Amino acid sequence: MLEVIGITNCNTIKKTKNWLDDNHISYSFRDVKKEPLTPNELAELVMRAGLETLVNRKGRKWKMLDLADKELTDNDLFEVLLEHQTMIKRPVLRRGEAVLVGFDEDALEQFVEGES
Repeated sequence: MLEVIGITNCNTIKKTKNWLDDNHISYSFRDVKKEPLTPNELAELVMRAGLETLVNRKGRKWKMLDLADKELTDNDLFEVLLEHQTMIKRPVLRRGEAVLVGFDEDALEQFVEGES
């Protein structure tokens, strides 16, 4: 089954869920504020999508933590992302071993092909 990972009050998550509902695609939703990813789950997402892809450097949390001028290793960045999961770019869609990050209608359509 398709899993959507994000936070409930995110407009991009709302847009993604609306698109999935409109296209009659079944999915489960995981709010990382209520049910954070484990270190292993995050590591798997990093392995499949890439750390840079997962980090939202334009978001409020990135700016609030004032990380732009800091020199972070991949390990440091992983630890920050694990602690502040609202900094994960949204949505993250996971289906089996496949992962899609961000909202792009064409990519989303291809990603969910065969789901319902």
